[in-house]
Amino acid sequence: MTQDPEPKLYDLSRRKMLAGIGAVGLASAGAGFGTSALFNDTETFEENSLTAGELDLLVDWQQTYSYSMGGEEITTFVNAHPDHDGDGEQSIIDPQTEEVSRYTDESRNLAGLNCENIPPLSEADFGTDPITEEPMETLMQFSDIKPGDEGEVTFSLHLCDNPGYVWMQASDVSESGGDHPDPEMAVDADNLPDLAEEIAVRLWYDADCDNVYDEAEPADIILTLDFSGSMLYDQFGGVVNEEEIEVDGDTYDETTKIDLVELGVKQFIEYLDESNADVEVGVAYFDGEGADNVGPRVGLLEGLTNDLSAVDTAVSGLRQKLANVVSGANNDPFINDGNADPSAGGGIATGTYIGEGVNEAQVELRDNGRSGVEYVNIVLSDGESFNGQGPTQFSDPTEAADNARDPQGSPTHGSPTPASPATNLYTISVGSANDSVLQSMAGPAGGAGGATAYFFDVNDPTNIPTVFGILSNAVGPESEIFNGSLADALAVLESGNGLPLDGNVSTPFDEFVESATDDDREPFAGGQMYCLGFSWELPFEAGNEVQGDTLGFNLGFYTEQARYNDGSGSAQA
Repeated sequence: MTQDPEPKLYDLSRRKMLAGIGAVGLASAGAGFGTSALFNDTETFEENSLTAGELDLLVDWQQTYSYSMGGEEITTFVNAHPDHDGDGEQSIIDPQTEEVSRYTDESRNLAGLNCENIPPLSEADFGTDPITEEPMETLMQFSDIKPGDEGEVTFSLHLCDNPGYVWMQASDVSESGGDHPDPEMAVDADNLPDLAEEIAVRLWYDADCDNVYDEAEPADIILTLDFSGSMLYDQFGGVVNEEEIEVDGDTYDETTKIDLVELGVKQFIEYLDESNADVEVGVAYFDGEGADNVGPRVGLLEGLTNDLSAVDTAVSGLRQKLANVVSGANNDPFINDGNADPSAGGGIATGTYIGEGVNEAQVELRDNGRSGVEYVNIVLSDGESFNGQGPTQFSDPTEAADNARDPQGSPTHGSPTPASPATNLYTISVGSANDSVLQSMAGPAGGAGGATAYFFDVNDPTNIPTVFGILSNAVGPESEIFNGSLADALAVLESGNGLPLDGNVSTPFDEFVESATDDDREPFAGGQMYCLGFSWELPFEAGNEVQGDTLGFNLGFYTEQARYNDGSGSAQA
């Protein structure tokens, strides 16, 4: 393990720092980028000082509180980070334009927050209790809550460079019986603290970062996959590394981009299947054009179906299916006449026709999609649209995406006629030199392109499965980690390293039951935004025993670099 020989200390007021949250975040802000070998961050809290390491994790959050007053239901912001004007609502100001972005602009944690613009946590403030108007000493503080009151905090995690295992923790738990009014004396003579036992909490991976646990909505989903040679063949950048990889029972000596796509898509399908999501899924592909061919090579591996086992079969053996399309005599993914050796690739089709792939997917949604459901198109590419050596001119991918998101009835060249349904368009850019095009394509149905929340920039292809895990939560039911009493949650969050979190939510890892070193637990990828929701409610049936009780605690995160570590962590002192 490599650490600073003299760890740097940051003096922190309790009201100015969320104990535990972003120890590594402060390291990035104050100590700079550090080592990348066998590093894990440990932090100690002595006299409000923090020993910081160098693994770069940044955290932002938004907390809300809902209660009844005078017969009126009120929801208010409690605290947030960043919060440039201190009003409790997450906000940030652009230093160049002085334009302010607020939580209410997006109804979610700000999608544009990243490792470049999240301010240091020394600027964080817990604000004031919305009921008592007293300063809050901890992030979570319950001092005068009534049955029916509820609240929520959503954290956004940003690992800025290396992948890392992450734990969620609780600290500074303080619970008291508080005042002892007559109604409480009748049922709780000893004035014991009861709030933690009575408060119900839910913890989940909040894929859309909107502070709300989302059940699955019926959806028709098309996965639109890049089948160009650069996804497989080494001479075009298709080989990611020389490490062995097992995909659907086959072991290969090297790892290619299309292998990682297959792993990610299979996990995506498995999650939707095991969640009993009301979905139909199809898979489209796009490639280029051979010198003697007219028209782009696009098609369907599987049309829309609710038989997810059929979709799983369709995405099995993607190495060979891609090779059949780009190098086979028939250019048919299901006729095995292509050379799937990553060292091959000579004489393959040229060009990349992203726009045509989008159009192919939209035709399937239009012709075979169900009515009254959400429509989703997930487009993955590692390049940019360009013409092949033949006469075909590619369709503009941005225009194709505009027509997919918000059909105008006057489609551009190649787009469906009549128009396809308005579709949520997600894009995944895998090490592309032209991220701007794929980002401009991304956005919600009926909305504009360029929506950050719908765009995934994957500089490291090994993170492809993780992104499909995030998307499985975005289009399916969000993955619940825990649902029970606050007392039971705190018992785990306070113990050892805390609660081990899973960087790929489509894997079947049980955070509260299984070991942190379980094979199904995966590290969090660098460069992605992950959100976790933590909601609480004091049920109406809570009795008089909670009257006057108080409770406070902090929530935080610990991380260690994934490389050379097994996820077991290093328990806090």
